[in-house]
Amino acid sequence: MVAIVKYGIIGVGMMGREHLINLYHLKSEGVSVVAIADPHLPSQKYAQKLADSFDWPLQVYAGHKQLLESGLCDVVVVSTPNMTHYEILMDIINHPKPHHVLVEKPLCTNVSDCKKVITAAKTRSDMVVQVGLEYRYMPPVAKLIDIVKEGALGQVKMVSIREHRFPFLVKVDNWNRFNCNTGGTLVEKCCHFFDLMRLFIGANPVRVMASGAMDLNHKDEVYDGRVPDIIDNAYVIVEFDNGCRGMLDLCMFAEGSKNEQEISVVGDTGKGEALVPESIVRWGTRAEGRNGVQTLLAEDKRIKYDGLHHGSSYLEHLQFLSAVRAKGEQAPAVDLHDGLVSVAIGVAAQLSIQKGRSVTIEEVMHEQLLQSTKS
Repeated sequence: MVAIVKYGIIGVGMMGREHLINLYHLKSEGVSVVAIADPHLPSQKYAQKLADSFDWPLQVYAGHKQLLESGLCDVVVVSTPNMTHYEILMDIINHPKPHHVLVEKPLCTNVSDCKKVITAAKTRSDMVVQVGLEYRYMPPVAKLIDIVKEGALGQVKMVSIREHRFPFLVKVDNWNRFNCNTGGTLVEKCCHFFDLMRLFIGANPVRVMASGAMDLNHKDEVYDGRVPDIIDNAYVIVEFDNGCRGMLDLCMFAEGSKNEQEISVVGDTGKGEALVPESIVRWGTRAEGRNGVQTLLAEDKRIKYDGLHHGSSYLEHLQFLSAVRAKGEQAPAVDLHDGLVSVAIGVAAQLSIQKGRSVTIEEVMHEQLLQSTKS
């Protein structure tokens, strides 16, 4: 009989409760959520109500340290506001009892904190730490990744990702309205897409050029005397060390879109594209032209709960659980370095907009701009 893996969830706002529901649908895989931690009483109550409906008795804590000290959990999911990730991760890593960790994206809000977490985690070979960049598990995206890896498009040259969507949702205490809390829109939201660019291209980013602004959303909102400062649209170009380029087209006032994400990958012999949420994948070759384009509806029969991200969070948990059970024999699918680079590209893009010039990843990694951009 497979031993039950006991989970704790730190932060049970919208995403924390999404993790709770996904884990309930993984109950047959031998998992149980036994504890939650959140200082926000309404979030606690919502999570407790959910857990009661699943017949999962929970221990409830106001803070993550109490949850860690309880000794109840084998695994912790960190789904707190971005600016809290660093402190919580360091407390988990430095705790005597090992806890495997799935941390929501972004890993941290800045490069420096990401690097400190990576350094600390190197001392804990008894822990699996995975970053929640789950878009790679969306069935149409996963199918496109497979098509690229199979060589059907030849050598990848260009990746274009368009996200046209609704504005940022309301979160607890409106923390996601300010760059100081989120890392900026291109870190908070778009680390997903920079991660996908790296996956498709198979190389490292070297330079970022971006143009963006806060044109429509949140301008009439005021919180404690402050007006939000998060951009709502941008174009971002990322150059990679193998000569490839990626481009992000972000608009967060485009509710009239049939698809929220449209991903295009072009190689030297073919092109592929994935559409979300239609879940359509198309690909064809230069030789066969338009008449040779193939189309399929991407599905993954393993998914038992679609949730907020088209089943990708379910598949993420399934993979993470496999790594946990492998006891060091299986690396996490999305490791801390992946989390760092996705943040670094986002930081470089934010700085490019602020400074009106291209920004190298080397600059960001060495924090040469940090002092001049704190204001």
